[in-house]
Amino acid sequence: MTTETPSVLIVEDEPDLARLYAAWLEGSYDVETVSTGERALDAIDETIDIVLLDRRMPGLSGETVLSTVRERDLACRVAMVSAVEPDFDVIGMGFDDYLVKPASKDELRRIVEHLVLRTSYDEQLQEYFSLASTKAVLDAETTEAERKSSDEYAQLQDRLALCRVRLDETMTELLEQGGYRRLYQDLASESIS
Repeated sequence: MTTETPSVLIVEDEPDLARLYAAWLEGSYDVETVSTGERALDAIDETIDIVLLDRRMPGLSGETVLSTVRERDLACRVAMVSAVEPDFDVIGMGFDDYLVKPASKDELRRIVEHLVLRTSYDEQLQEYFSLASTKAVLDAETTEAERKSSDEYAQLQDRLALCRVRLDETMTELLEQGGYRRLYQDLASESIS
């Protein structure tokens, strides 16, 4: 994430609904609202962490905005928030979550919290693999005696261990949120098959 306080962009063509969503999230997140797909594309950059995107809007649709965001390879998480019930047409859209309107305050906050947690997990995983790769190179290219005498190597091992603990804690939190427990079980059973 780009800052300590995650940023949320609400893309909603109904002004009252946009204000309501913003009120529900303000205080916990840096919130910005826009009312069109065109304005969304102008606003979405590396500083935006989460996008709550209406699927059907006049002009540029949420689907087109989402496609453009993915083409630009922006790291934000996108949740479609739509009155359109999902059907098989959502396959391949590339959203991170989908919420059917009308959304409650608890549902909206849960989705945003979940997407922030997923982003945090991804960042932690990237850091873990970077540290593990560094350790693997040093293990292959230095002697055991050199590694034992190196304060930097000891610090690397400590950072790697701490990163692993944080990863485990974040994964546990993701699994406790419910939806991912079933996904994880499905992935585990498919890898066994």
